[in-house]
Parts: sequence; structure tokens; C-alpha cells
Amino acid sequence: MVLYRKYRPQKFSELIGEKEIITILQNEIKQEKTAHAYLFAGPRGVGKTTMARILAKAVNCANRKKGEAEPCDQCLSCQEIAQGKSFDLIEIDAASNRGINEIRELKERIRFLPSLSRFRVFIIDEVHMLTPEAFNALLKTLEEPPSYVLFILATTKIHELPETIISRCQVFKFTKIPLEEIVDYLKEIAKKEGVKISEEVLKIIAFRSEGCARDAMSLLGQIIALGDKEITLEEAMLVLPPSQLNLVIDLLDLLIKKEAKGAIELVNNLLAEGGDLDQFITDFIDFLRKVFLQKVGVLDESYKFHLDEELNKNLTRLAESIDLKDLVRLIERFVKLKIGFEYSEIPQLPIELAILELSQVDSASAEPRYGGGK
Repeated sequence: MVLYRKYRPQKFSELIGEKEIITILQNEIKQEKTAHAYLFAGPRGVGKTTMARILAKAVNCANRKKGEAEPCDQCLSCQEIAQGKSFDLIEIDAASNRGINEIRELKERIRFLPSLSRFRVFIIDEVHMLTPEAFNALLKTLEEPPSYVLFILATTKIHELPETIISRCQVFKFTKIPLEEIVDYLKEIAKKEGVKISEEVLKIIAFRSEGCARDAMSLLGQIIALGDKEITLEEAMLVLPPSQLNLVIDLLDLLIKKEAKGAIELVNNLLAEGGDLDQFITDFIDFLRKVFLQKVGVLDESYKFHLDEELNKNLTRLAESIDLKDLVRLIERFVKLKIGFEYSEIPQLPIELAILELSQVDSASAEPRYGGGK
């Protein structure tokens, strides 16, 4: 069994991240004041569906006492939900069941009372994928649901949902999980698996997962599959995707210093060593955004979820060493480059041209200084 399924949290206390959301849901459960419809929105792999299942367990737990919020995980209802066998928990993937006929079928199922539990819980994942007709049908159901029905909608694209759907739900916005929490969680899993893995390796896993617990567990599983009881950094790097962050920082340093030759050599060396230029551009734009946010003073902890101490130092240093206008120009040029990148037969050429152009720009005039040699 893959790790993220083997160790999928079964109680609120086992979840990582989203402490405020957990607290609010627990208080609602304790007070018997749960909403009739919830909307969990946020990035993929951060626990939206897992949270939904735990909420379903808690409201239907036969052994949960008044004033408590945790499911017992022992009663028949909890066990059936954990095993995916509950008739009172219906999960629908809107990506593959997106039409009006599926929503009509859902409405028919709503008519039936719970077979064992207090609530029939409907989890609709990737709800933004529903068709307009399906949304209209769902809206009517959300307006006046039976008292024994609880809806939990999950989406990675809340901006694609009709406002009429959003307004009828209690909305919780999930965020990426901080690096430190992922590292601590991976330590516990490795310990349970009887494998010793250095914290340096776990930090690399957490960084590469970009705040996604599911991706972190997948990478950890691949490392553990190497078979040793103690995994070295060298062994782990056979599995882990190579980080290009140091090259991203080096390229920005060179562009700030307007050292076109060194920057072009860096790009060509990356390509010669089998690097992914498309991903490199994406990583570079993402890092430029962080520098920009640092520069304008809005890079708070929510943006620093996967930045370690050394990276934070580099972020601060680079933000201080580049003019804001130059930084904006860099971002605009590389975003434009990213859009047209796939059309180039020589993959590094668009980057080389952008480097040359940006290295020739006079900060005062913001115009390229072509020609004339050195």
C-alpha cells in the first residue's frame, strides 16, 4: 500500500496544517451546529478530501459524546467510512461525473434516509468541473436540502464556481502546508516504517513537494522503496527530482550584475546536463515573484512555506540589490518568454535573447543599449 493511503489521517488530531479550520469545524461539531453545505477550496494534495471524510466520520460517529468532536474510529460507522464501504458517505468525482444526469441521480439518492448514521454525506470533489446545467440543478438542492443531508464540496479552482453556489456554502480556504510541519510529519512516518532518513533529505522532500503533503508522502515512499534501513543523501538523490533553485539564484545574480555571458553560459550548461528549461523558467518566475513580494514588503509566513533559512537570506539579499523597476521588467520579460517558449526550435534561444536584452537595458531609460560593442 502506498504511504499516503497507509497513513491517511483518520482523526482531526492526525491532520497537519489548517489549525484554524480544524478548530472551527470541531467547535461546530461540539455545539451540534454544523452547516448543511461546506466548500473546501485550495491547492491539490493539502488535505481537503481527507478533512471532508473526517468531518463525515465525526458527525456520524456512534460513540462520540456530547461536547466532543473527534470520531472514535472504532464504531461501525467510522469503520465503514474508513474502509470506503459506507452507504451514508457518497463521494462523487465531478471531473468524470460532471453532467446534469449525474446531479439528477444525486438528487434521487438524497431522497433516501441514512441507512445507519445520522447524516448522509455527499462529497463532490473537483466541483468546479460541473457543467452549467449541473450547477443549476445542484443549486436547487443546496437551497433546501433535507435535514439529514450534509454536502461537502471540494475544489482547486474556486474562481470557476458560480457565486450562487459559493454563497450557499460555508467556505474554508486551504493553503499549502509549511515546510516545518511536513518535515516533522515525514519524520514520524519514517520512524513508523523503521527507516532512518536524515533531516536534510526530509527538507529536500518537503521543498520539492511545494507544500503538498500527498506529493511529499509519494516521494518518501519512493525513497523508502530503495530498501535500506538508513537512507543517505546520495541514495535519496537517485529518486528525488533535482533542485534547480541554486541555478535560479545564480541566474538572477548574473542578471542583476548584467553579466550576459555568464548568464547565457549557465543556461546552456543546464541544457547540456539534461536540465528541463521549461521547468527552469517556471521556477525562475516563481522565485522572481517571491523577490518581488519581499521587495514590496508583503512576503509573510504564508508565502515562505517552503523557504529555509539560507534561502530566506538569499531572498532578502536579492530584493535589496535590485531596483523595483528592473525587477518588474524581469518578471514581465520572462512571463512573456514562458508563453512563447514552446514555439522555439532552439529551446535556449528565447532565454538567451531575453538575457541579452535585459543585460543591455539602462535602468534610467529602460531602453535596450544595442550596438557599439563594449
